[in-house]
Amino acid sequence: MTRILIADDNKQIVSILEEYAKKEGYSVTTAFEGPSVLDKVHSIDFDIILLDVMMPGMDGFEVCREIRKFSNVPIIMITALGEDFERIMGLDIGADDYIVKPFSPGEVMARVRAVLRRISPNYETNDRIFSYENLKINLDEYITYIENTRIYLTKRETELLWTLATNKNKVFSRDNLLNTLWGVDYYGDTRAVDSHIKRLRAKLDEVSHSGWEIKTIWGVGYKFEVTE
Repeated sequence: MTRILIADDNKQIVSILEEYAKKEGYSVTTAFEGPSVLDKVHSIDFDIILLDVMMPGMDGFEVCREIRKFSNVPIIMITALGEDFERIMGLDIGADDYIVKPFSPGEVMARVRAVLRRISPNYETNDRIFSYENLKINLDEYITYIENTRIYLTKRETELLWTLATNKNKVFSRDNLLNTLWGVDYYGDTRAVDSHIKRLRAKLDEVSHSGWEIKTIWGVGYKFEVTE
């Protein structure tokens, strides 16, 4: 099982990323301070680390430098700051990739998979294909089919459908979908979710799919409802 360390002082971000990582089948460890990251890296042989730059006790750059003194574990740095010099610094001190907030958890997991594939070419990604009835979603290639008909969805629409479909009959609130797919630092409102659901439904309804539907739960949100 792939072992991932998620290190960020924002507990809400950690919780969301942890949920997504567990859906990927990863074994997840979390940390909220720089020194704690080093303690955990010394005691656990991680396959990859998500490392926030701005953490108490020791910032991510310093943590990355210390880790590189004794380990080549892949590191993806996360920051709210998008300055070029920071990205260059992170890569120069040994980070394998860099992602800037706000981000979608789906994008972070895609970066994780990409880094793992570079490090280990035999890394398997078969769990990125979901099928139910006549629906098939390939999240690595962002391709969706109903029957044998290609449904041309945007990146966000694909991630929205994947989140709902892989959690059959689970109700997601608008706030939950907004935080999960747009990121906790997104400054829009839940109408963005409604707009995307409307466009997604219109595209999916181009082909008959009587065994499932994206259903509105009034006053709550949405779910991928199946007919057993």
